[in-house]
Amino acid sequence: MEYVVIALVLLGVLVLGGLGLVIPRLRRRTEMPPLPAPPSEVETGPAPVETAPAPVEAEPQVVPTIPELEIPEPTAGRLVRLRARLSRSQNVLGKGLLGLLSRDRLDDDVWDEVEESLITADVGVEATREIVDRLRERTRVLGTRTPGELRALLTEELVSALDPGLDRSLKSDGKPTIAMVVGVNGSGKTTTCGKIARVLVADGRTVLLGAADTFRAAAADQLATWAGRVGAEVVRGPEGADPASVAFDAVRRGIETGVDTVLVDTAGRLQNKVGLMDELGKVKRVVEKHQPVDETLLVLDATTGQNGLEQARVFTEVVDVTGVVLTKLDGTAKGGIVIAVQRKLGIPVKLVGLGEGPDDLAPFEPRQFVEALLGTDA
Repeated sequence: MEYVVIALVLLGVLVLGGLGLVIPRLRRRTEMPPLPAPPSEVETGPAPVETAPAPVEAEPQVVPTIPELEIPEPTAGRLVRLRARLSRSQNVLGKGLLGLLSRDRLDDDVWDEVEESLITADVGVEATREIVDRLRERTRVLGTRTPGELRALLTEELVSALDPGLDRSLKSDGKPTIAMVVGVNGSGKTTTCGKIARVLVADGRTVLLGAADTFRAAAADQLATWAGRVGAEVVRGPEGADPASVAFDAVRRGIETGVDTVLVDTAGRLQNKVGLMDELGKVKRVVEKHQPVDETLLVLDATTGQNGLEQARVFTEVVDVTGVVLTKLDGTAKGGIVIAVQRKLGIPVKLVGLGEGPDDLAPFEPRQFVEALLGTDA
């Protein structure tokens, strides 16, 4: 019996021991492992503060300055606005002539003075004689004596001498219109070329300029400055390049971009007639491989008077000049040069320069010009 009791006790111990081993294993398999405790501030210290990386200094960039485009003044009525610039010429042709014609007696001596005043103003001998003869006849027949009547007669005769029926518009037939600007150095040719571009832009045309005066270092830069003010493109070549080549490229570019007018500034050297003829003739021939030249504008300095007409004659013999641009007319008392130019060259004056400002180039209108000279209300 004792043996049986001992056996039962041993069996119970074994059973209980087995259960003790199994239960912990089951607990470890079914229970979720505990989350790790956050590190304490004491153990790990404060969290590091994130700092932005030091900026890398970039190299300074040069931003090109784009010039602000200018809006040229309208050409309509520009001559009227500039009439005060003719004050020097007005003293001779206006006040001088009207003073003579207002005398109580218009005898031969007075008419001789009238003739002398017109010649002094560079009207030219032939044109002066025609004007004086017509004035003498009309005053004798009509018996006009009042200042208003004499002023009206003188105005009519001077306007008639300027041949108001001539076409003074800048041609715009082609697409693009090809215009060459010619003239001697010192006449303000390149500057005038830039001002002509402004006249065209003011009239709503698009313009491209060709810097074919490659013998004067500053000419291309000067032209580029004028063009930049109105947003026009300039085609130029290296200094000393063939002018005809630059003109050719300018016309080709103008055709490609579809501008209204290509304005070519040519060299103004006048060493001898043969050299000038060869140079300008070549430029024109090369340009006309694209299309014919529509306009050739001759720039003349009004202050050179009759001497300038001799130089102008050489250009008219070399190229087919279609119009004259008379510059510096505000700087001379010889406003009659306009009449002389047209009479001697047979070419209309299309534009006149009456100041140094960018928009001081005005389309020429005979009646407005004469009225400005005589101090007559337009």
